[in-house]
Amino acid sequence: MSDVLIVRMSLEECCQATHLSVETLIELVEHGIVEPQGSEPRHWRFDSEALSVLRHASRLRRELELDWAATALALDLIGEVERLKAENQQLRRRLARFTG
Repeated sequence: MSDVLIVRMSLEECCQATHLSVETLIELVEHGIVEPQGSEPRHWRFDSEALSVLRHASRLRRELELDWAATALALDLIGEVERLKAENQQLRRRLARFTG
């Protein structure tokens, strides 16, 4: 079993940690940038992965001057590129076994 500590923050705690307003965080959830646990905002809980995604989204928006819809698309594309790189690396390792 792993000794990983799972932190779950409320909407307000997440807003404080990311320096985002409640309205902005709700908008990010609506765009699918993060998916909190819970059925409605007052019951939402965000984990450390969501916090990381929110910070990354905020940085992309600020640095590239994107709206939130474009930021969501950029995050999806970055994730796809990372997945394809990992798959490519795995295939190269498999191929190397046959080519010596």
